[in-house]
Amino acid sequence: RVLNLELNKDRDVERIHGSGINTLDIEPVEGRYMLSGGSDGVIVLYDLENLSRKPSYTCKALFTVGRSHPDVHKFSVETVQWYPHDTGMFTSSSFDKTLKIWDTNTLQPADIFHFEGTVYSHHMSPVATKHCLIAVGTKSPKVQLCDLKSGSSSHILQGHRQEVLAVSWSPRHEYILATGSADGRVKLWDVRRASGCLSTLDQHNGEKSKASSEAANTAHNGRVNGLCYTNDGLHLLTIGTDDRMRLWNSSTGENTLVNYGKVCNESRKGLKFAISCGCNPEFAFVPYGSTIAVYTVFTGELITMLRGHYSTVNCCVFQPHFQDLYSSSKDCNILAWIPAPREPVPDDISEKSLPQEHLNPAYEDAWSSSDDEG
Repeated sequence: RVLNLELNKDRDVERIHGSGINTLDIEPVEGRYMLSGGSDGVIVLYDLENLSRKPSYTCKALFTVGRSHPDVHKFSVETVQWYPHDTGMFTSSSFDKTLKIWDTNTLQPADIFHFEGTVYSHHMSPVATKHCLIAVGTKSPKVQLCDLKSGSSSHILQGHRQEVLAVSWSPRHEYILATGSADGRVKLWDVRRASGCLSTLDQHNGEKSKASSEAANTAHNGRVNGLCYTNDGLHLLTIGTDDRMRLWNSSTGENTLVNYGKVCNESRKGLKFAISCGCNPEFAFVPYGSTIAVYTVFTGELITMLRGHYSTVNCCVFQPHFQDLYSSSKDCNILAWIPAPREPVPDDISEKSLPQEHLNPAYEDAWSSSDDEG
């Protein structure tokens, strides 16, 4: 299905944002509701479900935290995330130096955390049951941990030398956190430990002779502005402004040396990319200028470039229930990418005469989403 992804001509997402869209998140419970955050501070919640049951439909915005809302972010929203366990709460962080915890039903902030500098990224663990910590990357080299239960943000992780552009909890171990910084480093932390830092990833895997010209223990020769774990948590994919993407074994910290070629990355802030879920092999969807590059995670092969946006793509999210992809861009649009319904048939053969095996087996499932099949 992923190999056949194309711009969905029958589904569009209602256009609400009047400026670039930096961040998207689809709630993990039903995979039905999506949040978006814009560079004007606006947050929108969409219903992705086709309630009309018509083949062509628009995903409607259910509500907006707009410019006139008393609690709207003053500057660009960089990250939105649903509370991992239910849709009653979501979070947003912004260049206005705040992280807000929202009650979905009232659209009021239940809590607001204030920081000394710009907030680039935040993340809640998808698997944590014993803690309610939100990791926050800001202009400070200190990684901040905000506790939802106590409402305090006293806990910090020290070790980076420059601003922290990306943070991601492991989907496998609830106390393990990965952070990427403008200092070129990626650090893995166990937040239970006093010192915190477990390891600093080294692109040269400890072979210092080759690395004499570069700083020791850097993951990238540039700013690290994107991190994404594979769904089993066994590997971590990182991206940097050295135009490189690297795949790491998250338990040994080893660079697997998968070569993705040149991955153009001129973003001055966090870059939000996605890894597929439930596919074999797994794919990475990476914003690449105004396109989205699709790579196989473990071989590094560039499969295709998805073209449809008019301007820089800021974010990709994968919807695992239907293997759909959503992307957002500086062009104010959110695009839906879905698998093309079947393999192309040569023009000179009428479809009726085809044996059934020409249908892509991935589509021969029991349910049908459109009315004219059945």
